[in-house]
Amino acid sequence: MDRAGDSVGDYVFLRELGRGEHSQVYLARTPRRLGIAADTVAVKVLSLTGGDGFDALAGELGLVASLRSAQLVPMYEVGMDAGVVFYAMRYEPLGSLSAPARELSRRERLLAVARAARGAHDMHEAGLPHRGIGPTNILLDKAGAVLAEPAVGHLLTHGHTIAGLGPGARAGRLELVDPELMRGRPAGRASDIWSLGVTLHLVLTGHGLFPALVSADPFTAVRIYLRSQPETGEDLSEGERAVVVRAVHPDPARRFRTALDLAEAVEDVARRPGG
Repeated sequence: MDRAGDSVGDYVFLRELGRGEHSQVYLARTPRRLGIAADTVAVKVLSLTGGDGFDALAGELGLVASLRSAQLVPMYEVGMDAGVVFYAMRYEPLGSLSAPARELSRRERLLAVARAARGAHDMHEAGLPHRGIGPTNILLDKAGAVLAEPAVGHLLTHGHTIAGLGPGARAGRLELVDPELMRGRPAGRASDIWSLGVTLHLVLTGHGLFPALVSADPFTAVRIYLRSQPETGEDLSEGERAVVVRAVHPDPARRFRTALDLAEAVEDVARRPGG
């Protein structure tokens, strides 16, 4: 399903918006039954089979939708059509931090990450880790930004790895995953705070914290990653560097206590001259 005019359920696709390792996102006409004013919605179609995991996926995304957080993208429904799993959410035409529709100021990038951190905090307070925070999942809107839906692959496929090292995986994306997850620690506040710190560094500098990962194949990159320490870029302010260094501290207990604490620290940096 990669052409305008295709559909899933009663969502008719107008064009493709993007794709990842396990999904494709389309702009679709809004079915009248949803009862919302917007003419279009974004529909993510998963290239994973639903199976027994569908109920878990629908339950988790339903919990996210019920939070009604201004910092989380509104979710409309989760469905399955002929074995194809999909979900619909608000379309954000301004793009994401990885592909903004216009050039963003440094302050706008800072505040977008702060809003995403507030969205993550709302999820954490409900007992839900995000597992997928990165520049592509921070969507821009009129208020600044919203955090897109959490990663769901672990709910649908047996053996899905947290690092996402499947066909087509890129080694550079590894650093968005807390190394502690690869060592068996469960996902939670600390792992999402790590991802927020890496994201902040990426959107401010244009490069990652682990330069050696850029040219490594994914499986070699894992070995390099687990033996390396993050290296912050020289083009960060003192305040920006302090936030990143604390967010990606190797000891989870020494990171920000909550994503809200991280958000407030980033907002403080944004208020300073040059922020």
